[in-house]
Amino acid sequence: MNSTAATRFPVPAIDQVGVQERAAKFTKRSLKNEAKLAGLKMAVSMMDLTTLEGADSPGKVAQLCRKARQPMAARYDCPPCGAICVYPTMVAVAKEHLAGTGINVASVATGFPSGQYPLEIRLADVRDAVASGATEIDMVISRGVFLSGGFDQVRAEIIATKEACGDAHLKVIFETGELQTYDNVRLVSQIAMEADADFIKTSTGKVSPAATLPVTLVMLEAVRDFYYATGKRVGVKPAGGIRTAKEA
Repeated sequence: MNSTAATRFPVPAIDQVGVQERAAKFTKRSLKNEAKLAGLKMAVSMMDLTTLEGADSPGKVAQLCRKARQPMAARYDCPPCGAICVYPTMVAVAKEHLAGTGINVASVATGFPSGQYPLEIRLADVRDAVASGATEIDMVISRGVFLSGGFDQVRAEIIATKEACGDAHLKVIFETGELQTYDNVRLVSQIAMEADADFIKTSTGKVSPAATLPVTLVMLEAVRDFYYATGKRVGVKPAGGIRTAKEA
């Protein structure tokens, strides 16, 4: 892939073995006692509690909102979660139950999880979610377009989605389990950041593998280098496959 033509800044090739070795070193580290507790509370405060099922209902979303407000028993002094993530049809319900809490309402849009819808339908999906009260939008890129070399189209779709978001933050989901290589992950990270994404996100949670440590490390290094080059901070959101406190 001609990544130089696809981005404003050079995109380095990824040493697959090197990334996996660096990621493996993190698994050998551990936090103890108070540091571990503080780390877990921080993880909870950045977590998106999510329900994205065909059986979602107002009652289920209301229950999830209660859990977001108080993730654990009061004696643990745990902070609330960072956001609730729902389909656009459930945004108003979540907004009502989270009023006054400061917890964000995120919504998947743009034809989640496949992204295989005409662009105008995807943008209308975004506008509807924002109009209902979503403060964060999770979009999915067109993976087939990207893998076919349509980098300019992917960039244009992210830019259009960002515009449709208005004041809402935009998280761009790559579905890294379908991108085949670390080089592709690094390239799409650069494209999304140059298109003004607020966050880059690994996965929908619907495809395996999802948020592996090596692929997250590739994205973190892309964010670091982008900050050094531009001064702009972009967030990284690992999603899917994280099941234990140690993994988090």
